[in-house]
Amino acid sequence: MTEKYKIRVQDGKLIVPPHVYIPYITGDGVGSEIMPVCKDVVNVAVAKAYGGKRSVIWKEVYAGERSFIKYGNRLPDETLWTLEKCIVGIKGPLTTPVGGGIRSINVTLRQKLDLYVCLRPIRWFRGVSSPLREPHKVNMVVFRENTEDIYAGIEWDKNTPEAIKFAHFLQKELHVTNIRFPDSSAFGVKPVSEEGSKRLVRAAIRYAIENHLPNVTLVHKGNIMKFTEGGFKRWGYEIAQEEFGDKVFTMAEYERIVNMQDDINAAKEALNEAKKNGKVIVKDVIADAFLQNTLLKPEEYSVIATLNLNGDYISDQLAAMVGGIGIAPGANINRITGHAIFEATHGTAPDIVGENRANPSSLLLSAVMMLEYIQWNEAAKLIIDAMEQCYAEGNATPDLSSGMPNGKNLTTTQFHKILIEKIYPDRDLSTT
Repeated sequence: MTEKYKIRVQDGKLIVPPHVYIPYITGDGVGSEIMPVCKDVVNVAVAKAYGGKRSVIWKEVYAGERSFIKYGNRLPDETLWTLEKCIVGIKGPLTTPVGGGIRSINVTLRQKLDLYVCLRPIRWFRGVSSPLREPHKVNMVVFRENTEDIYAGIEWDKNTPEAIKFAHFLQKELHVTNIRFPDSSAFGVKPVSEEGSKRLVRAAIRYAIENHLPNVTLVHKGNIMKFTEGGFKRWGYEIAQEEFGDKVFTMAEYERIVNMQDDINAAKEALNEAKKNGKVIVKDVIADAFLQNTLLKPEEYSVIATLNLNGDYISDQLAAMVGGIGIAPGANINRITGHAIFEATHGTAPDIVGENRANPSSLLLSAVMMLEYIQWNEAAKLIIDAMEQCYAEGNATPDLSSGMPNGKNLTTTQFHKILIEKIYPDRDLSTT
């Protein structure tokens, strides 16, 4: 690959050439139907925004079933090498088997490249059907820790030598007595580190400050898992107070004022003053209460920082509240090295493969995030504006249009064509 087309990182910032390599993984199932749409829409938006002065040079790399057919390997070393060297990439959905067999390729990519932030913005688009009466109140960004928790994959099946040895160690060495059925138990280990927690919360707070958002909520289950999830909460408050000073006001400080002064009014006054001065409020909530609160008062939350498993559940529920995972974008990012993989957040949808009705919206919105990440904001805005117009007019694939009052059941091809027309209505097709 020619060096002049590669993104570089300098002093913590991306240096993006005007003509840039972007590696892509087509994905399994409907990936072969939605990735071509994504690439074409990005190409057209970039051409419209910059008149040929910028372009994406797409480079296919392989993972999943396509890779296994081509190379006999579901995640070749070359794919990891290319994603590492090119810094930014995008991928379609990949199959994750349930039970035995290979572990998740998605998880492996995140861990190999240390993509510790799973970034999931959740918002409602006018025209999209929602189970909520007021879906416009849902506007959150989820920072899900991506490399620890049970997704670290440390587990042993029942009756294996490792499980037997682990059970023996727990019972004989650590004197654990509350394993109900040790002889038939599988075991998993849930690592949650101070370093991993702090870098995730740091990224969430910085995002809130940079985007002038009112609050960051640490979502955890620390009332039960006091040293892992409870540690996440404690370390999150510590990083807020140690590194962000007068840019934030934490609810830990609120509680300190209440306890020291025995005066809840003084604490409320301090909180109101912080809000008045534009400080980011850092608070926390138990995970199950949070899931309830997002349905009852979603407007109270803007940026969410949470652990891996909680983040999985939370992201999908929030997506369902605004119309479904089909319009939920996502990214996996290392905020230190700059590496990022943007992705469709849904599955491979094997039941509709080849039927020309797959919804490319999740991947397209992830491509918007990618363009924003490399600071090609004009092209990103063209795509998002076109998609908003489509939804408002009822133009969508059947998974969305079936719930729209004015919905038109479009094929993937038809939706693709309408998007292109809205992005670049005066395009000279003879030159493409």
